[in-house]
Amino acid sequence: MNLFADIRALVLDAIAALTASGTLPDGLDTGPVTVEPPRDAGHGDMATNAAMVLAKRAGVKPRDLAEQIAERLRGDARIASVDVAGPGFINIRLSESSWQGVIRAALEMGDDFGRSRAGDGRKINVEFVSANPTGPLHVGHTRGAVFGDALAALLDFAGWDVTREYYINDGGAQVDVLARSAYLRYREAQGEAVEIPAGLYPGDYLKAVGEALSAQFGDSLMELPEESWLADVREFAIEEMMGQIRDDLALLGVKMDVYYSEKSLYGTGQIEATLTALEEKGLIYTGVLEPPKGMKPEDWEARPQTLFKSTEYGDDVDRPIKKADGSWTYFAPDIAYHKDKLDRGFEALIDVLGADHGGYVKRMKAAVAALSDNKVDLDIRLTQLVKLFKDGEEFKMSKRAGTFVTLRDVIEEVGAGVVRFVMLTRKNDVALDFDFNKALETSKENPVWYVQYASARTHSAFRKAEEEGVATDGVDGADISMLTDEGEIALMKRIAAWPRLVETAASSHEPHRVAFYLYDLASDFHAQWNRGQDEPGLRFVIADNPPLTQARLALVKAVRVVISAGLGILGVDPMEEM
Repeated sequence: MNLFADIRALVLDAIAALTASGTLPDGLDTGPVTVEPPRDAGHGDMATNAAMVLAKRAGVKPRDLAEQIAERLRGDARIASVDVAGPGFINIRLSESSWQGVIRAALEMGDDFGRSRAGDGRKINVEFVSANPTGPLHVGHTRGAVFGDALAALLDFAGWDVTREYYINDGGAQVDVLARSAYLRYREAQGEAVEIPAGLYPGDYLKAVGEALSAQFGDSLMELPEESWLADVREFAIEEMMGQIRDDLALLGVKMDVYYSEKSLYGTGQIEATLTALEEKGLIYTGVLEPPKGMKPEDWEARPQTLFKSTEYGDDVDRPIKKADGSWTYFAPDIAYHKDKLDRGFEALIDVLGADHGGYVKRMKAAVAALSDNKVDLDIRLTQLVKLFKDGEEFKMSKRAGTFVTLRDVIEEVGAGVVRFVMLTRKNDVALDFDFNKALETSKENPVWYVQYASARTHSAFRKAEEEGVATDGVDGADISMLTDEGEIALMKRIAAWPRLVETAASSHEPHRVAFYLYDLASDFHAQWNRGQDEPGLRFVIADNPPLTQARLALVKAVRVVISAGLGILGVDPMEEM
């Protein structure tokens, strides 16, 4: 049940009736008609721009059209009053029974309350994390993992057929560096004293890989030249590191549907076939690029290169896909990889990348637009940096990793649920300060605790009722019409906003909106709870009035339903006690 969608349908019915009567012409585009909360809550519960967006095309004055639409809305039982304001805005107040009906819907639908069909079962691919398999996941990867997983869950809740995907960058030079680093740890495991030279990975995490290599190969690699052991060690080290990465993601509660190897694109003809497809569209040519911005012409070696006409699709410059030595640039396999996504039938694509990939956005969007003839949208979401603080100071680096704080370090400090929620308390493209002390604080200033405390209180209210001898098994059938207090109505209005919030957050690819909404819902719930401390007649449990108690517990249960659903999208388990 989406009350905003229901009232919008009512507005469209009024427009259709005016069209049928000849007041409005046929063929008006009602797509821009919205029903939303007004900017000023004092103006009503909802507002529609219908008259403002249709009047000019209909050849009538906006206010005159608004009055006619308003008159037709007034006849519906869900509407308490309708007012026309300014040049033609229509402000709507709903009846108490409308808000009460939302509670009934939440109880009937349970975990499915707010679930949407907006995605219509369309296939969407959400690629996230995709860290090089050269080390453990760090705190930056953690933010991308949480954001991507929550976005995937949100899209699923909004009716999309979602695939979570990890692209393993195992085809570049960095995995040869990994192999050489692991080989030194192998020699160390064989009893040799080693030093890790500059340019290799120094972290202690590779000691376990070296020991595993020693157990697998014994001393058989010790005397071999690099060309004899490099391929085997590289493959072994990648598998070991991906095992660690999978374990870290599992610790965070992230489960991928697909792990896609970059290496699988090489030697299979996929890259060549992709570029042939672009060439057939006249988008591949040999040319010479201008010097990059900030580089002097005399410092730039102008040479013929194989280029993709990405400027045809909004990029700043055309992009090289093949180096002078005939090898591929990193962009070529990326194009082939996204073509593979298109070939798998995805109707929309999302890439979640770190902030340092900002220069990647236009060229990749151009490639997908070219490959799909502008039929498939690629949305690239960049996650900004995370700074960690503890006891007022920046959190120290991980000894195990050598140069950064790992995902596992962060989870071991505060727990996966706290990490996930805090990572979603800012929009993805805004830098985030993660303070371990605040994340564990028991106050309103800590949104994780505040929402979980609301969840625990919903269970506490039911336990209290049972202690007072009030039956709770009939709550779903309670007389909700008894709920008329302004605080109760405010809670109902907040709950009614949940289905709309789901669709808005999903369409904008912004799961942080769910975290913000849950905080507001918790705030409304705690406010009503606290009012009951001051005014006993407003308490959720009144032992000598079982019918009213059951009605209020129905409201409490509806709050719990939404908190549980929202936390489920964020990947956080709701708490029953604190």
